[in-house]
Amino acid sequence: MVCQFNGIIPPVISCFDKEGRFDPARQRDIVRFLAQYVQGFYPCGTYGSGPLMSVEERKKVAEVVIREKGNTFVIVHVGTANTADTVELARHAEAAGADAVGAIPPYYYHYPQDALLDYYRTLIKAVRIPVFLYNNPDVSGNPITPDSLRILAEEGLAGVKDSAFDLVNLYLYMNKVKKPGFQFIVGTEAIAQPALDAGACGVIAGLANVFPELLADFWRTWQAGNAQITAQKQLKIVEARAVMKLGPTLTMTYAVLRMRGMDPGFPRLPWKDISPELYARAEKELRGLGLL
Repeated sequence: MVCQFNGIIPPVISCFDKEGRFDPARQRDIVRFLAQYVQGFYPCGTYGSGPLMSVEERKKVAEVVIREKGNTFVIVHVGTANTADTVELARHAEAAGADAVGAIPPYYYHYPQDALLDYYRTLIKAVRIPVFLYNNPDVSGNPITPDSLRILAEEGLAGVKDSAFDLVNLYLYMNKVKKPGFQFIVGTEAIAQPALDAGACGVIAGLANVFPELLADFWRTWQAGNAQITAQKQLKIVEARAVMKLGPTLTMTYAVLRMRGMDPGFPRLPWKDISPELYARAEKELRGLGLL
């Protein structure tokens, strides 16, 4: 199958100044750096602090990423806690030049599957560009069943970003959805190799925010078809990921970018920078892995 949205796709962070205001200049620098190595971007999601921003702020972030994307594609995350804001963000993303949009299920409340189906049906009808479903039950509280995914695929859904962190769930999705051209993207680098081997098109990899070269090298090796070397690089990715998990991965991302000599700004409150002690420990471990 030919995939339109393949490769390594960082869920790019959003850049803020000390007062918590969106910083377009810092955002441009981060996107330009990453665009040298990756195939696409997924802004305004979990790493992108989408739920911490207003609708208007999210529009500004999307515009900067789209403008600076270079030769990459952009899937703008537009999911919110309500249908109206999600549709507004999706229409804006389309008008701004996004290649696709993705949306987590509405969160906070627990919804029956028929309500979730209607949410996505409304979104699919609202735009002409491809729509991806973002399955992340840990943060949404609303998992999408394989049968619901099949129904939406038949009604025009272009693909799924699966962040269940469960390879079995991805396999269940693949077994259920047989629509030609439907695109599966795994939402973590932790299981990138088996997901790609099974037929996933790409990897939305948080680690690609800080070490895009590592993920780009993995992608090239996987494409070359050497399973054993790819497996070794997958293990290296998991080692690096374990260091990122020493603290909250979102705030660790800002810190590690600083270790690399970049200025990503600051995480938005209530997130805070990691402690100096954790910074020193993470820096030492990453140097030990040869990543700094």
